[in-house]
Amino acid sequence: MIDESVFSNLRIEAERDEVRRLVVGAVVVRHHRVLILRRRRSDFLGGRWELPSGVVEPGEALDDALTREIAEETGLRVTEVSDYLGEFDYLSSSGARTRQFTFAAEVATTGPVTLTEHDAHLWTRLTGELPVSDEVREILGHYQQRLREPHSWSAYSLGNGA
Repeated sequence: MIDESVFSNLRIEAERDEVRRLVVGAVVVRHHRVLILRRRRSDFLGGRWELPSGVVEPGEALDDALTREIAEETGLRVTEVSDYLGEFDYLSSSGARTRQFTFAAEVATTGPVTLTEHDAHLWTRLTGELPVSDEVREILGHYQQRLREPHSWSAYSLGNGA
């Protein structure tokens, strides 16, 4: 479980860096596999495979946004947000500086994936070269390292470039 101060510190850093839009993403794990989703061709960056993610609404807590976005995009119920895995910045389709905070999330072991915003999903083992962006590949690398060395990182150290 992540300490609540991590969420507030991430917001403070984003505000200090003049980030205009916050997004949360998740490495969703079930049965030792990670969920990736493919964006619809008609969407911004259409056809790209990505982690479940979405915009944090004004006044919404980061962990609440994460749980909501996973449920909206996949129909899955989050049972635990266990680790902070890192962040990356990008420009949204409207040109707003956006920061995606990514967390490890476990979901209930029952229930199918029900897509609402993507056209395909894949539960994959983290072997070989996945068809994701360099930023997502780096986050998945952080997740794999966390699995190998579960006590080597504090939940917040990754966000500070450690």
